[in-house]
Amino acid sequence: MDQDLDTNRIKDWRSIVTLVVFVFANIVVLFPFHIPVYLPRFLTNAITSALTVTRIIEPRQHEPHGSVFVRFNFPFNFVTAPLIADLFLLAILAIGRKEVHDGTLGADNISPIDIMVFFLTLAYIAISIDASGLIRYLAFKVLQKGGKVGHRLFFYLYAFFFILGSFIGNDPIILSGTAFLAYMTRVSSNILHPRAWIYTQFAVANIASAILVSSNPTNLVLTSAFEIKFIDYTANMIVPVVITAIVLFPFLLYIIFADESLVPLSIEMHELPDDVKGRKPVNPNIPNARGNAEEQEKEAANGEEDKLLSLEEILNPFLDKRGAAFGAVIMAATLITVLVLNAASQGHTHPVFWVTLPAAFVLFCWDVAYGWHHRKETREIARKGREDVERTRTQAERAMGDDEFAIDDIQPQSTGALVNLTTGIFDHGCEHPASHSAGLSDDQSTQQPSPEGIDEKQELSLANVSSPSPNSACTTEKAPPLPEEPSLNLPPQGQLQKLTLESLSIDLYRWLQETFPTVTAVVSHMPFALVPFAFAMFVLVQALATKGWIEVFAYGWDHWVNRTGTIGAIGGMGFLSVILCNFAGTNIGTTILLSRVVQTWQAIHRANGTPISDRTFWATVYSMALGVNYGAFSTAFSASLAGLLWRDILLRKHIRVRSLDFAMVNLPIIAISMAVGCAVLVGEVYIMRDNTPYDA
Repeated sequence: MDQDLDTNRIKDWRSIVTLVVFVFANIVVLFPFHIPVYLPRFLTNAITSALTVTRIIEPRQHEPHGSVFVRFNFPFNFVTAPLIADLFLLAILAIGRKEVHDGTLGADNISPIDIMVFFLTLAYIAISIDASGLIRYLAFKVLQKGGKVGHRLFFYLYAFFFILGSFIGNDPIILSGTAFLAYMTRVSSNILHPRAWIYTQFAVANIASAILVSSNPTNLVLTSAFEIKFIDYTANMIVPVVITAIVLFPFLLYIIFADESLVPLSIEMHELPDDVKGRKPVNPNIPNARGNAEEQEKEAANGEEDKLLSLEEILNPFLDKRGAAFGAVIMAATLITVLVLNAASQGHTHPVFWVTLPAAFVLFCWDVAYGWHHRKETREIARKGREDVERTRTQAERAMGDDEFAIDDIQPQSTGALVNLTTGIFDHGCEHPASHSAGLSDDQSTQQPSPEGIDEKQELSLANVSSPSPNSACTTEKAPPLPEEPSLNLPPQGQLQKLTLESLSIDLYRWLQETFPTVTAVVSHMPFALVPFAFAMFVLVQALATKGWIEVFAYGWDHWVNRTGTIGAIGGMGFLSVILCNFAGTNIGTTILLSRVVQTWQAIHRANGTPISDRTFWATVYSMALGVNYGAFSTAFSASLAGLLWRDILLRKHIRVRSLDFAMVNLPIIAISMAVGCAVLVGEVYIMRDNTPYDA
């Protein structure tokens, strides 16, 4: 690696700005926020009108009154902050073509494109297995096996998440496992708080992801940077990781979560009613598959109805047996092929995505074909569920309309018509009905009554109300009924019937959901946000390298290792990697940064003619691997993208985890995990490695 190791470059003002921008971008990743942007209302109205005229969006109603400006919130988060930082550095000429090229196409054995394609294709396979219901079904079987003995069930779930996470990675475990635990703890009458279960699952999923290269993108970056064979990586990591998992379990159960309200000795679960037990499990990937149950779940929020829905979700899980079996075979064949080819390769190797991309494509074709074959069944389920939701919503609106009419009916009216929004009856008082016909808009006068949703009792009620009493001095007639969802801001009827790009997109997405539910669900859960984030972070790190900062960090690391030796290298790199996961753009950004630092550290020793010992070098690399995987469960959600996903899933399940609680609960867990992992690694490198010079 030809590098200029002179650190005097950091004195240039562009180098200083580059470091400041890098730090600021990572602070924003840690603490995302929004910046209000104010645009003139006439401008937004003009843009909206232009989009409406060109039939890109549905017609909107302008607000003629109000403030002169319209406020928009621009997000600064893990996607936008690094990208804006790169654009700013390009604008001030702090970086140029070289940094962008090396940060996207690759340099020094790190190829971001290869890494991202490999990770995304393998992620499709893993998430497709999850979408088949396999993880939820296996968790249900574990729940049955553990029974009502709290400590035994805690152990079974711990072992289950660790074993499964070792093969398919942490993201699928978090996608399904988090929701499963949220439901399980909710339907238990004596688990007062889900803390023990959800934090344990999050920690063990990230510990398990350190074993295989394919389980975490951080492992891909690290093995690429130092040209480590996948089988060698696993052989060096499996012992520290497994021992960490073994030692951590009793600490979690008997010290950290030693509370009967968290992990009771005997778990009391609510029973599933007999009529629900016999139901056929419904595919949750189909929109409105559970009909109005999804809406009830959102509104119930820990009520009795919600507990019944949650209980049905975990005790009557859906499983696509064929899809799960085919996906499992594809995943196993892919991992075995990747490991074998990588182990057998000599010198230059082809990118590993040459294996994972065809495998993901085969599984994608299976999912598409399977969805098309069962399209009639899935569309029928979606249609019935949608009708159930619409029926319930209409009934609620009618009930609200009746209440409003009852309130208005008891108030004295001097002139004008009294309208019941539910029945469409005009009470004209003592004036002639014709005098009020002008009060109807074109919309209302042309609406036809909808025969759907009106039962016999309602028809009888309408007939009775529309017939005038013979003793009444006033006339009452049945007016043209209003739409089911009346709105004064609706555009003309003809305009509603026009197709727009927006309406076509909505209809197309719903059609895809109903026809190809598995594919749509998998694609919606794919970590696509990782791609711009990773590329932007690669470019930022390249900017630090070309401006001399990586060399400064590498010299600092060299001084530390010279003073502390191999044990200091393990402890120092383990500590640095965990801390930087929280402050250097998640564990992915940390891996990119520290890999460059270690590469430059190698270059410094080659330039000085003093090679690094084999024991110290590998101690540094594998302690970094431990730190960037374990660092996901440390002090901040943004220490990993998995942490952000975990928090969002819990929030949707009505479990709010505060940032301070996340840090306080995880501190003892990460301390024990890193202490055990690093201690085992010390013994491993002293047994397996020696002080001969490292041969790159």
